[in-house]
Amino acid sequence: MDSTPPELTDDERLRYSRHLLLPQVGLEGQRRLKSARVLVVGAGGLGSPVALYLAAAGVGTLGLVDFDVVDLSNLQRQLLHGTADVGRSKLDSARDRLLAVNPHVVVEPHAVRLTAATALEIVGAYDVVVDGTDNFPTRYLVNDACAMLRIPLVYGSIFRFEGQASVFCTAEGPCYRCLFPEPPPPDSVPSCAEGGVLGVLPGMIGTIQAAEALKLVLGIGQTLAGRLLLVDALTMEHRTVQLQRDPECPACGTRTLTTLIDYDAFCAGAHPAQPSGAEEIAPSELAALLSRGEVELIDVREPHEWDAGHVSAARHIPLAALGQAMATLDAGRATVVMCRSGGRGDVAARQLRAAGVARVRNLAGGLMRWEAEGRETVRGS
Repeated sequence: MDSTPPELTDDERLRYSRHLLLPQVGLEGQRRLKSARVLVVGAGGLGSPVALYLAAAGVGTLGLVDFDVVDLSNLQRQLLHGTADVGRSKLDSARDRLLAVNPHVVVEPHAVRLTAATALEIVGAYDVVVDGTDNFPTRYLVNDACAMLRIPLVYGSIFRFEGQASVFCTAEGPCYRCLFPEPPPPDSVPSCAEGGVLGVLPGMIGTIQAAEALKLVLGIGQTLAGRLLLVDALTMEHRTVQLQRDPECPACGTRTLTTLIDYDAFCAGAHPAQPSGAEEIAPSELAALLSRGEVELIDVREPHEWDAGHVSAARHIPLAALGQAMATLDAGRATVVMCRSGGRGDVAARQLRAAGVARVRNLAGGLMRWEAEGRETVRGS
């Protein structure tokens, strides 16, 4: 932030008058907001409420990173965009909406996919970074860039009815790697597109993220640094878990991580030493076994994924229910598990093998490869 915050115009004094009444903000605090530069990574579910509230609060410069276009399925939760924006760049839609909320804000669009080659330059131009991403490679990339540059990172994540929020990469606090040293196995955690999300949940978590970003800029209150906030929208329970910096963390502890890496490869091969639960089976071989009735096929995807399309011979047991269904399985029969692209199937295969199902294989490439090779699926139950 600038050493000498800019003065407010008469219009800004009126616009932010309710802030000026707060002793913790006041005129000087509002000037600090005006001089602040905050980067929001992702203009989707979390990025929408974050950017809207930061713009309304008077954060002077908002950077937005996104390279996607608005889809009709986004509108249930991504309130930066409207029906008329379908097909438009999310950055164009977001810029128009934010300037309509507050024309005093400068919106800096970054229509790129953050990579190890671009992250440091983009992140380094801002005072605070807010993570509105929905994938693990970008989440680790943003964390590592912030840790290396010592820029506070406001974290949030959502899934179905549950959300999390914290503040990472502060002077004394932990970073994302302290909480999750390694990413989960590929495809073992469904995305919102696969598992769904309650439309208001990004608003709940994103608003919390916006509040944390404002506190960081203003230097007031107690942030979530060192704490992980857990929110359950179904029960409306909020609880916090204490976090500690890991002294062996390569990003914020030993700081042996001095260059950004290939995060797609890191997340794809995060568990190279962990043996696969079963060998894989190609769709062509599975089709032959199914035609002869020589194998039991178990689909471990979610109910809505099953309804959208499945192999007619498959038995549906969602991954979360697999443990309860063990007693109904024939441990002596050849078994194949499948999911969308293979990751959850591998998790299920390891679980079945541990339970005594010896002859178990995972469908290579999941339903995506099955369909790509021209094999039929059916819809509904």
